[in-house]
Amino acid sequence: MSEVLFIDRGITRLKLNPNPQQKYWFDAPAVRPTVEAERRHRQERLAGAFRLFARFGFAQGLAGHITARDPELTDHFWVNPLGLHFSRIKVSDLLLVNAKGQTVIGDRPLNKAAFAIHAAIHEHNPKIIAAAHTHSTYGKAWSTLGRKLDTLTQDTCVFHDDVALFSDFTGMVVDESEGLRIAKALGDRKGAILKNHGILTAGPTVEAAAWWYIALDNACHTQLLAEAAGAPQPIDDAVARHTHGQIGGSEGALHSFESLFEGLVEAEPELLD
Repeated sequence: MSEVLFIDRGITRLKLNPNPQQKYWFDAPAVRPTVEAERRHRQERLAGAFRLFARFGFAQGLAGHITARDPELTDHFWVNPLGLHFSRIKVSDLLLVNAKGQTVIGDRPLNKAAFAIHAAIHEHNPKIIAAAHTHSTYGKAWSTLGRKLDTLTQDTCVFHDDVALFSDFTGMVVDESEGLRIAKALGDRKGAILKNHGILTAGPTVEAAAWWYIALDNACHTQLLAEAAGAPQPIDDAVARHTHGQIGGSEGALHSFESLFEGLVEAEPELLD
């Protein structure tokens, strides 16, 4: 059962009962009054996430995709079309794809790797609403080392014991079985380091998955700089776990994303078209 915290602007905030078996990042999703309102919210944040990723330099040719589960057709997800630069994506450009890889809404081509990876993630874990993967520079660079990140800073505590390592690189992901292996490695965690490939994040909202991607790439960048400068000293495990409990939830990620999204919409209102 859930306890209603408050209702603001038609959005109900829920507080989930404590469950030690449940990952902290699944707490407190927002519940909108209608399916249509929830769908539109996810579409707008998804289009905005692509444009923000472009600003952060995460657009790399045809590589990269973010998905959002449809709130009504829960085995369908919204995704960017192949070949449209992140900086130009609008709500009306998004594709709706079903579990068989068929495009239900939209007439642009679908990225096969996007389907192979994201379909498996959404099917394997129904709690995941959104997932993000691009070939960002620092994520790629860190992935070549074949190891997890250390918890070096307060910001990195968000990912403490919450990022998987997927070591089974076999080339471009177009086979659904490899997507399933990635999904299983990810599990309930916020993200995964895909060896020799890059990074991936997932979350209970589009905002969380997108912000955690930005933050995970930053964590990779930070550790690369720290190791280049010397011998970084990790945070004590107990302190890292405590800090993870303080800042590791999805609500902080939501507010961090929204602080960027508001300015983006003001500067580029056409993304909502």
